[in-house]
Amino acid sequence: MENEPTAELIRAQLRRLRLKAELSQEEFGKLVHFSNSQVSAVELGQRPLDRFFLRRADEVLGTGGLLTSLLKLAERDGQPSWFRPWLDAERQAQQLRCYPPSLIPGLLQTENYARAMIGTDDMLGTEDADRRLAVRLDRQSVLTRADPPKFVAVIEEAVLRRADESFRAVMSQQLTHLIAASELRHVAVHVVPTDVSLHIGLTGPFTLARGGDGGWIGYLENQLGGTVIDRDEDVAILLSRWESVRSDALSRRQSIELMKEVVESWS
Repeated sequence: MENEPTAELIRAQLRRLRLKAELSQEEFGKLVHFSNSQVSAVELGQRPLDRFFLRRADEVLGTGGLLTSLLKLAERDGQPSWFRPWLDAERQAQQLRCYPPSLIPGLLQTENYARAMIGTDDMLGTEDADRRLAVRLDRQSVLTRADPPKFVAVIEEAVLRRADESFRAVMSQQLTHLIAASELRHVAVHVVPTDVSLHIGLTGPFTLARGGDGGWIGYLENQLGGTVIDRDEDVAILLSRWESVRSDALSRRQSIELMKEVVESWS
């Protein structure tokens, strides 16, 4: 859920800016392509805050991105307490290393792949699923900012090939995106081929972040949440395991060729 006090602030600012511009809800609605009743529902808190709506509102009202920035803050503050420290570490990282044994890394997921993955949780309502998707996609901006971290991911070949007929179009788009990302100077994707039967990484996913001070912290995720790892001894273990997993993977160029081969095999 988004943070309610911040959400109330966004609604109050929206109404204040609209009135300052001397626009009625109907006039404002026409400009942002929403109905009068939808504008009213947003301002009264009867409708969830919508990223597209607020982006259009920022443009129409000339806010310099104020409302969408506040929405990002609301989504961040609405995250579970166990996730916030990792979000901060991820945003401030100069290096990121990621190994998810059964999925495409979140920072490299396409919108369709992320939506499909989030949709497997049948306990999530539509609004919560949409909100979770928006947060995941927003996190990816760390890789497109002016000074992005060096991001290295290790992915299992089996994950790339997990695509029945109904999911193949999504996976084809996802692999095309991975290939394009791998061509970026600050992103490297390495694939562990299926002929590597066992390795230490299969015991669970982990991510490592190196901050501006040169120190590393880790993050372990499970079905119910996640844990930030900052004890030097534990971080050292994760760094050692990262080196082990990375050594079993193909080179960057070999990995790109393998991903191209998988995509071509579906055409």
